[in-house]
Amino acid sequence: MAHKEYSVTNIIDILRRAKAKDSFRRIARSTGIDRNTIRNYLRLAVAHGFDDTTSDDRLPDIASAVIRSVYGGEAKDPELCACAPLLPHRELLSGWLENDHLTLTKAHIKLGRMGIAVTYSTLYRYAREELGFGGQKVTVRMADTEPGEVAQVDFGKMGLVFDPEVGRNRVLHALVVTLIQSRYQYVYLTHRQDLNALVTGMEEAWSFFSGVTRRLILDNMKAAVVKADRYEPVFNRTFQDYSQHRGFIIDSAVVRHPEGKGTVENQVRYVRENFFKGEEFKNRDHAQQEAQKWCRSFAGLRIHGTTRKRPFLVFEQEEQKALLPLSDERFDVPAFAQCTVHRDHHIMFKKGGYSLPTMYIGKEVDVRGDSALVRIYYQNQLIRTHPKVAAGKRSTDFDDYPKDKSAYAMRDVEYYKRKAAENGEKQGEFMAEMLSGDIPWAFIRQAQKLLRLTDKYGAARVEGACQRALAFGLMNVSRVEGIIKQALDKQQTQTKPAGTVTPISLAAHFSRPADYFSHHKENDHGNNIGIETASEVTASLFAVDYPA
Repeated sequence: MAHKEYSVTNIIDILRRAKAKDSFRRIARSTGIDRNTIRNYLRLAVAHGFDDTTSDDRLPDIASAVIRSVYGGEAKDPELCACAPLLPHRELLSGWLENDHLTLTKAHIKLGRMGIAVTYSTLYRYAREELGFGGQKVTVRMADTEPGEVAQVDFGKMGLVFDPEVGRNRVLHALVVTLIQSRYQYVYLTHRQDLNALVTGMEEAWSFFSGVTRRLILDNMKAAVVKADRYEPVFNRTFQDYSQHRGFIIDSAVVRHPEGKGTVENQVRYVRENFFKGEEFKNRDHAQQEAQKWCRSFAGLRIHGTTRKRPFLVFEQEEQKALLPLSDERFDVPAFAQCTVHRDHHIMFKKGGYSLPTMYIGKEVDVRGDSALVRIYYQNQLIRTHPKVAAGKRSTDFDDYPKDKSAYAMRDVEYYKRKAAENGEKQGEFMAEMLSGDIPWAFIRQAQKLLRLTDKYGAARVEGACQRALAFGLMNVSRVEGIIKQALDKQQTQTKPAGTVTPISLAAHFSRPADYFSHHKENDHGNNIGIETASEVTASLFAVDYPA
């Protein structure tokens, strides 16, 4: 049964019905008061001289006495009479709130389970006045700030707005920036509450105000505050860079203490209720256009509830001229990361690759990247700067590679031509001829092998072999090495000591006449060379002796 508010008038009505010999059930049905409560009131009334013969003139005095017996002191107003069902449970409530540290909401639920039907507001009044629960918070008004000194900022959820990029409704948030002295404000709408949204919103706000305040108070939002602390908060490194770029000082509100930024805390609700709620916006951009109009024409020209002045007029007359000047250069939001240098000499930052010298492989470096440049630091020292590349691309400084690998990585055919020419004239000619096609880098591995032959056999042998190969158009490094090996075998045979048995060459079983092999043969590059006989080729290749 819903509980009625009891007053002196209600008690008088009960006494009059009792004089008329109405039963408890009938009185309860007529007044809506519980029968046990009626029985208790009549018992108290009898104790104060009530009976069937009591005149109606005395009923108000008796009713007042009943109220005093129930609540103590003078008769109270009708709102306090509703607390009567709680009186027998005073100690129980006190234990719940003080000892068990239950919330008042939980106490209200437990009372309901016990069949004690009182409203939450009744329970709150009783707990506050009788048990000292809660109590009105004592606040002090901060000293008025100087014009242009402080702005407060906070994110607040507005509601759903269609996002054409994803084809569905998304939550729209508002970044509300309020100047404390004038109460003039700017609203920036965004689907995200990240660092980019915060900086972009602040940039638009400063542009809207045509200046910057000296101090910015913000909530402990993750986009700007790494560690929330009452005395030593840790701010996001990028947002600190931004504050230095614009020249303001960051202050964070006390954790879980919205009163510390009450001006903007109230404004978030004000924006939601007076701007966003009940409107239909096509998308975020449409809502942003309307928000700017609303800030100027409606919110800026209303009579503010605290200052009793129009925010825009105060801003225009007093605060705007006191703001710090706003430079035209927008802040380029950087990103920071720690990356490990991989074996391929590159780090991966924002899905792009950036090279570093060999000495940093396996080490961890600090990276700062913006829209144009990526700067890489090791132990706080700048070691490399790269242009920003798109995801999946690489920025490589080939000087970062070892000298013997950089030419291959760069596909630098001129490097191989130059090194071969340093080893010998014919080797240089051979290298130039081999790398002269449309796709010379297809032969870079052979070019590497040719340079290694000099280390293995000496420059003179490679020079002679290249001369022979050029003469017959054999543009293949494996053939050049074959020439060198056969020449070495012949030389070893000629220098055998006396008494060495020479193997007897037996006639080949499937021998053919010498002119059988007379035909034109293609080399590895597809060039035809005329060869009379195999014996002539062999004789020509090894006509010159090589030094031992």
